[in-house]
Amino acid sequence: MFSGILITKDDGGYQARGQGIDESLLPPGDVLVRVSHSTVNYKDALAITGKGPVVRKFPMVPGVDLVGQVEQSSHAAFKEGDWVLLNGWGVGEVHWGGLAQRARLSGDWLIPLPAGFSPRQAMSIGTAGYTAMLCVLALERHGIQPGDGEIVITGAAGGVGSVAIAILSRLGYSVVAVTGRTDEADYLLGLGAKEVLPRAQFAEPGKPLGRALGRRGGRWQPYLANLCATTRYGGVVTACGLAAGMDFPSTVAPFILRGVTLVGIDSVMRPKADRIEAWSRLATDLDLQKLVPSATRWL
Repeated sequence: MFSGILITKDDGGYQARGQGIDESLLPPGDVLVRVSHSTVNYKDALAITGKGPVVRKFPMVPGVDLVGQVEQSSHAAFKEGDWVLLNGWGVGEVHWGGLAQRARLSGDWLIPLPAGFSPRQAMSIGTAGYTAMLCVLALERHGIQPGDGEIVITGAAGGVGSVAIAILSRLGYSVVAVTGRTDEADYLLGLGAKEVLPRAQFAEPGKPLGRALGRRGGRWQPYLANLCATTRYGGVVTACGLAAGMDFPSTVAPFILRGVTLVGIDSVMRPKADRIEAWSRLATDLDLQKLVPSATRWL
């Protein structure tokens, strides 16, 4: 037996509760992990409360992230005692996830825990930090340099936004933070933002092309359309997250008249090589001293 959160749905309704779980009930997989740390991701909150259709198979252990130590393995890449990390791959949705003391998983979903992180540090940023790094890598691959202009980050006080500010400012970029929580301005400036703007400035429907305010744009709906419309010529916008909805009320004008590039960032099904690169870069490009205060604010 081990402890975990189990979500069930039956004639009695939708329920999530902490309870003992028999190890024989674990789903198939070639690596058994003793979970050390996990996170409570936005998806996990939706799953546990039943506020969103995240769980697609019942019963389900939520938890889209985990760090743990291998107890058993028939996978060639991992052996007993290895520390491993997982983000996404549908765990917590269609396969039991990390909010339990044990997880049986496919070894193809796992990567080694980077040497620069303790298990606690890795999970204090989790998918949020990993996604932020994927956004930064996308900007770099499209040739964006610190001297090219401002980077606008929406949802700046959240998990992805906070980590993105810390990374980009450390790399020498000039970061403008956009947030609905303007009382967090000192926190965002402390992470490295040069300026903090209210979210309301980007919330109203805009023109197909607006006055170019920033060189490279940020993330999240419904502000994405306005960010694209006000990004300077040749700019790159990385988009991730659905917290504010899926609508994209825009035109092709920013893309064909200003050469703006919109890059979608998926963190769930990302190939293993991209995951290893992102976590390796996090270990070198993120100030770990900022992890604890950031993680506390996200809870």
